[in-house]
Amino acid sequence: MSYQRLTQIEFNHCDPAGIVFYPRYFEMTNSVVENFFNDVVGRSFASMHRDANNGVPTVSLNAEFVAPSRLGDKVLFSLQIEKLGRSSVSLRIEGHMGAELRLRVALVLVWIEGMKSAAWPEPMRARMAAYMEGAA
Repeated sequence: MSYQRLTQIEFNHCDPAGIVFYPRYFEMTNSVVENFFNDVVGRSFASMHRDANNGVPTVSLNAEFVAPSRLGDKVLFSLQIEKLGRSSVSLRIEGHMGAELRLRVALVLVWIEGMKSAAWPEPMRARMAAYMEGAA
């Protein structure tokens, strides 16, 4: 199962050639992660960062820029959990325009409490498990 979000490429995402400036993809993928945690996992980044002493910092990030996206394109980002550890989660995010792959990102997040890694709270872990690769 995957979590999906549609993003329209805007002027602020583009370089002078009219294609996505690659660091903007990291902002877009972070938005997908942030909304996944809010919509699916049940913890908004605001509640984690503002109201509690926890969060999900990125500890590893690998990106492949497969094809350019241009101003006005609508890119569908899909997030899938590949591995769920005691305190970490490995995600795969792909961005497609129609059938064309534009971007592939592999990232690892770690659950922290008080600036130290900690085991995922069980309600969060159960919700994430539904999005693991191969889950029905």
